[in-house]
Amino acid sequence: MKVTTSPLNWLVTGGCGFIGTRLVGHLLADNQQVRVVDNVSVGTREDLAQAAGFVERLPLHVSGVVEGQLELIEGDVRDERLALEAAQGMDVIVHLAGNTGVQPSIEDPRLDCASNVIGTLNYLEAARNAGVKRFVFASSGGTVIGDCEPPIHEEMVARPKSPYGASKSACEGYLSAYHGTFGLETVALRFSNVYGPGSNHKNSVVAKFIRRAMRGQALEIYGDGNQSRDFLYIDDLLEAVSLAATVEGVGGEVFQIASNRETTVNELAAALLPVLAGYDLDAVQLQHASPLTGEIRRNYSDTSKALRKLGWKPEVSLYDGLTRTVEWFLSTSDWEDSLQTQTATRKQALEEAEMAL
Repeated sequence: MKVTTSPLNWLVTGGCGFIGTRLVGHLLADNQQVRVVDNVSVGTREDLAQAAGFVERLPLHVSGVVEGQLELIEGDVRDERLALEAAQGMDVIVHLAGNTGVQPSIEDPRLDCASNVIGTLNYLEAARNAGVKRFVFASSGGTVIGDCEPPIHEEMVARPKSPYGASKSACEGYLSAYHGTFGLETVALRFSNVYGPGSNHKNSVVAKFIRRAMRGQALEIYGDGNQSRDFLYIDDLLEAVSLAATVEGVGGEVFQIASNRETTVNELAAALLPVLAGYDLDAVQLQHASPLTGEIRRNYSDTSKALRKLGWKPEVSLYDGLTRTVEWFLSTSDWEDSLQTQTATRKQALEEAEMAL
């Protein structure tokens, strides 16, 4: 397979978020030119600054790129005019921005649709008008396909179970249409459950478990814990995004990007507990809560197509990924406060136990 190796101009929407900031750092380390669009509602300027220093551009006043500088444009993906401006001079658009998660989509389906479907359409149009060569879209394998007998693969019929899955499925439809009608080289990557350093803002299970452990709280498992997911380490994902943007001949394709391994939430907790204990977080308890509405029961993916056409496969094991993630969380500035909270919680529990004797 042939890969484009020359430096490119990249537009990353949602570039201040967990995946976005890690991707920006990855691209800059490879001497690529990067522009970010983000509404800084979740990720922040401070998060982006951890990847690199940046110059901020005013919306609707963008002309040319600032060579050698990471650029930030604050704005919402629902802003059609901003999309047209931001795409000027870009070779690749990586569209990460939008609503994330099943539960928020259930709470506000209209916002989910506007952010995901209209936001994606805005940047497809911007790519078409600006002559962008490659458009890489962050989709979702499990939520697009819905309940099924895994492993999930690209030939399965989409039967979304949540508004979030429906919006991602609609976006994949638009990518296919823009490739077929306008010749835009679109690639949809169906991310599995991505975790790793930098995920402190995420509400996904790995990040939630680690945050709760740091606070001395029990790990909360919804339902019986036998629901399964496919956990992918962030570095493996970044490599997949880079290949999707640069491998030739994959326009119009959809790829499952995952670990190719089924892991129940109970198994995840069992794998995480000894990692936490290795950092003196050895009094962590488990507790069960009611199941969540709209969640699929089983989810893991067959990634053979990504190996065949992109030359990609996951490299980081769950244990290694969890270890690196816990190390990162413990190295953040809020760890000291979390440790104090945990210590106080343990002290209170001991005092209550003594009083009960």
